Amino acid sequence: MTIWHWVRHGPTHEKNFVGWRDVPADLSDHALIARLNAHLPQTAMMVSSDLIRASATADTLASASRLRLPHDRDLRELDFGLWDGMHARDVSQSHPELSRAYWTTPGDIAAPEGESWNDAARRINAAVDRITQAHPNTDIIAVAHFGVILTQVQRALGVDAHAAMAHKIDNLSVTDIHITPQGWDIGTINHQV
Repeated sequence: MTIWHWVRHGPTHEKNFVGWRDVPADLSDHALIARLNAHLPQTAMMVSSDLIRASATADTLASASRLRLPHDRDLRELDFGLWDGMHARDVSQSHPELSRAYWTTPGDIAAPEGESWNDAARRINAAVDRITQAHPNTDIIAVAHFGVILTQVQRALGVDAHAAMAHKIDNLSVTDIHITPQGWDIGTINHQV
């Protein structure tokens, strides 16, 4: 069995859309990070998105007993295209019908110059499959983003994107997904340490 321990990066305190824009995480809550570190398996492999908010969070969880894999660009957040850096209010004013459809019927609808939920899920699923095949029967700590984690929740639960997006994924929370020969199973979603 391979167990993915998905960790959402530390908070950015951004009020606008943050997709592929590279913004830092606030990692000043040392007590919370220590609890998170103690909760995660000590001998796991570790991978992160290449965006600094995820890679820096992974740096805080690194140890000699955790094999660090190279940052993976395919574990980036959803690409919001032109909406990246905009406030939700401004997005809804500039693209009222498109932005409403993007969130209420996620799937093939993409932000202008961005990617759809389905495109992102294909990208992320391929990365998860590649890493799982390269490192079978192990624990993998993956530090990534809200949308990334929800694509894997969707996959494990076998639900549509709208149902997956109903789940809350807090910063520095853990979502465990078990991959066995019989299929995928959810351990916990949004576990707070």
